[in-house]
Amino acid sequence: MLLPDDLLTRIHDRAAGYDAANAFCTEDLEELAAVGYLRAAVPADLGGLGLSLLELTREQTRLAAAAPATALAVNMHHVWTVTARIMRTRGDHALDWLLAEAAAGEVFAFGNSEAGNDLVLFGSRTQAVPDGAGGYRFTGTKIFTSLSPAWTRLGVLGRDDDSADAPKLVHAFLRREDGGTTAADDWDTLGMRATQSSTTRLEGAHASADRVVRRLDPGPQADPLIFGIFAAFEILLASVYAGIGARALELAAEAAHRRTSMKNDGRPYSADPDIRRRVAAAAIVQDALAPQIEALARDVDDLVDHGDQWFRLLAGLKVRVTEAARVVVDEAIRVAGGGSYFNGSELSRLYRDVLAGMFHPSDDESAHGTVANAVLGPVPES
Repeated sequence: MLLPDDLLTRIHDRAAGYDAANAFCTEDLEELAAVGYLRAAVPADLGGLGLSLLELTREQTRLAAAAPATALAVNMHHVWTVTARIMRTRGDHALDWLLAEAAAGEVFAFGNSEAGNDLVLFGSRTQAVPDGAGGYRFTGTKIFTSLSPAWTRLGVLGRDDDSADAPKLVHAFLRREDGGTTAADDWDTLGMRATQSSTTRLEGAHASADRVVRRLDPGPQADPLIFGIFAAFEILLASVYAGIGARALELAAEAAHRRTSMKNDGRPYSADPDIRRRVAAAAIVQDALAPQIEALARDVDDLVDHGDQWFRLLAGLKVRVTEAARVVVDEAIRVAGGGSYFNGSELSRLYRDVLAGMFHPSDDESAHGTVANAVLGPVPES
């Protein structure tokens, strides 16, 4: 394991403070960077640690069990390094520079999400205006930009309506030192507070030609970049929520052994058949998560070709895991009793954190649409 237990203990011990103060996980990120975690997925020949996606999912699950918000924030950096690695292993070297920069210490963030844009990667409200030299200036508003206080490189998506071959969706990367970006101080959320995923305003932010990765037609694409982003995002995201479920189950077991029943002569709740069944039900749900995540991660690593079924499998994984984690946390709270309703309870924080799972792409509606199209084909035209 890359992340030592003592590091995870320190990260765990800081999580409640970050949450209460609505503060960014600065010390966590510094310690994770110091042990090489931000270059974990970078191939060894480019200066990284060379972890496979499968290995990284296991580390992210462990980190999320210690501090879900920290794991989710770091996840967005890992999405980019894993995307670059997925492309590289499939013969596309367009993001090799990203791997080299991550190995050198740059922090990458994900700046694609927009309010009201349910097309996600297949459309954009952000303007991408050509600069005449192969680069673009981006103007628009991005939401849920995790790592807002810390990123040095921001992957963005915008729409070019000005070029001769327009419209095109432009995928590019901004450098923070080049300016044109402003992070709003608006991250005051129910959960996942330490991610500080603030709204980011792009005001003519410039990406030079060498930072423009793709110009694609609007709509669904089988491009390696799109596949890489979707695979990395869904699998790593599922790993974070599996970690939340794992920690909730631990806390449920601890509570069952700690709490005693006056009705049953002071015996622990762990002897109560109803409590035992509730903990067992949570464990049965939790036990299904890691095999699903690891199976798809292994398929990505091994270049397994699922063809046009990949998006169905990935979207389904995200929905199943995030929804299952909510079930596990809910059962844990029922076992722990009323003490978990207080803000000082770790289960209270996990309950708030796990709810964020429903908002990440693919959301429930989008995922069901993807799977329906894969199973039934597109809706016939009337």
